[in-house]
Amino acid sequence: MTTQLNADAGPLPAIDGVRAAVAAAVRHLRDRQSEEGWWKGELQTNVTMDAEDLLLREFLGIRTDRETEEAARWIRSQQRADGTWATFEGGPPDLSTTVEAWVALRLAGDAPDAPHMQRAARFVLDQGGVERSRVFTRIWLALFGLFSWDELPNLPPELILLPSWVPLNVYDWACWARQTIVPLTIVATARPARPLPIGIDELRSGVPAPARQPWLTLSGAFQRLDTLLHAYARRPIQRLRRAATRRAVQWILDRQESDGSWGGIQPPWVYSLLALHLSGYPLDHPAVRKGLDGLEGFVIREPGPDGVVRRLEACQSPVWDTALALIALLDAGVDPDDEAVSRAARWVLGEEIRVRGDWAVRRPRLAPGGWAFEFANDIYPDTDDTAEVVLALRRTAVGTTRDGTDAIRRGINWTAGMQSKDGGWGAFDADNTRTLALHLPFCDFGAVIDPPSADVTAHIVEMLAAARLSGTDACRRGVEWLLKAQEPDGSWFGRWGANHVYGTGAVIPALVATGIPPAHPAIRRGVGWLEQHQNPDGGWGEDLRSYREQEWIGRGTSTASQTAWALLGLLAADERSPALHAGVRWLLSTQQPDGGWDEPQFTGTGFPGDFYINYHLYRVVFPLSALGRYLRSAAR
Repeated sequence: MTTQLNADAGPLPAIDGVRAAVAAAVRHLRDRQSEEGWWKGELQTNVTMDAEDLLLREFLGIRTDRETEEAARWIRSQQRADGTWATFEGGPPDLSTTVEAWVALRLAGDAPDAPHMQRAARFVLDQGGVERSRVFTRIWLALFGLFSWDELPNLPPELILLPSWVPLNVYDWACWARQTIVPLTIVATARPARPLPIGIDELRSGVPAPARQPWLTLSGAFQRLDTLLHAYARRPIQRLRRAATRRAVQWILDRQESDGSWGGIQPPWVYSLLALHLSGYPLDHPAVRKGLDGLEGFVIREPGPDGVVRRLEACQSPVWDTALALIALLDAGVDPDDEAVSRAARWVLGEEIRVRGDWAVRRPRLAPGGWAFEFANDIYPDTDDTAEVVLALRRTAVGTTRDGTDAIRRGINWTAGMQSKDGGWGAFDADNTRTLALHLPFCDFGAVIDPPSADVTAHIVEMLAAARLSGTDACRRGVEWLLKAQEPDGSWFGRWGANHVYGTGAVIPALVATGIPPAHPAIRRGVGWLEQHQNPDGGWGEDLRSYREQEWIGRGTSTASQTAWALLGLLAADERSPALHAGVRWLLSTQQPDGGWDEPQFTGTGFPGDFYINYHLYRVVFPLSALGRYLRSAAR
């Protein structure tokens, strides 16, 4: 039976209803667990993955009719009524995504005068044509002679020879950018131009290149340096260039993972394959063959209205998903020694990384330990996954075994050792904060450095607090960093999730876990921000445009994952307000018959402002955690 809070707040959620929702979500999660113990929801992005996959296969001479037809069906299905493609569900039209989709469909046989192609071309021209697309898009066009290499930024392979203390060395880049830049230096030096049976005249506007920035600015200075690099590329020091190219190729080969990928993500994977191919490695070479075979594990095929569709995941997130699923189940009251929990914990334990990776360049004396995001990514464990894994394992029976406690200890020590000088944590590297690369002509897409962020730092601070390490210097400095990082409006920025709802929902629990009282001004301001940005329907949502347009901060259609993030923050602050109960009611009213939630919106972030993710498991694990903690709070 429910009671009325007040005339405006609505009734309190019925506890029996919350229990039923939790039980249904637990069953849903159990049904989705693999036999090996892991969970993995689809990691959905946008059609550039599928367009570039077709272009890669065309370049290598391995594109098949079946792959082309199935990918084209998927690409067409994602086109909007105005003829454009976006980078996330409901987002604004994106020029580069539309260009790549149009080219891929031409490759699939769609006529340029077909209505859907004409609509896309009109948008491209209205935006300045292919000439205004991002550098990555124009590189793909240059591979086929559809754009001039002379009009692209020069990427000399000699970069690989710079020592780690010199600005712009490859370790100044974030790991994902580093693994992309190195193979691209080989591709851009080879300057291939393999003709296609199509043209792109329909997308050319003829607009001149933008005027250079003033030469006294960093961007302007780098634009002029690029001119010099183009001149050097025509007459390089041959011995130096050959040495750099050999080093770059070996660097690529040394970083291939056991599943054939590079870092488990699409950009370095495809560019590494291109670089090896252009360096003379045949398609049947073990590294190339393994790379191509590995891509098949990232392919999703499913029935569509017009036949089977094929799409490619940009990455896979089994370690991350499994840690979050474990936390959700435990929050829901599932026993620590439950069979499903133990199976997952044992699987996670087996994924611990005990070898040194690129992170050791900045932390050479730090012992390895920790976890990565993917099935196979030993070179790039990350602090965020490690924090969540430790938080999960500590609560399981497996985590109390000798193997479990040893792995947890190593993970904590490694993560603490990855703290940056300012007290915060980045995801993959320590002190990856040099901003010089941001001014290069090449860097017009995505984050290229990995500085500390509030969400990652919060997860690590929460982990340290759970391990009773709140009094350590690392934790104290992390808390200080978080307090300084609070935005003027009371929220925290979310680097890896959308956006201020994610950041705020992560930081409040972390601060409370360290012993900061809910009455602390920083927590009250964070709670106030959450309550002020609740939607009238009781949920929370934040559109991904908030990364570029301030008016979208805290605004957007309510989603299950974002509502759960806000509730986790309110619950940690012991906030038993009408906003909390309204959020719980929203989750109860939107739960699907199968125990999950529907969430077409993208709430994950790859590169703020440029690349976004719909984690299909977020819509289950976070609501389950929030409802489970709500039940625990109600029982107090």
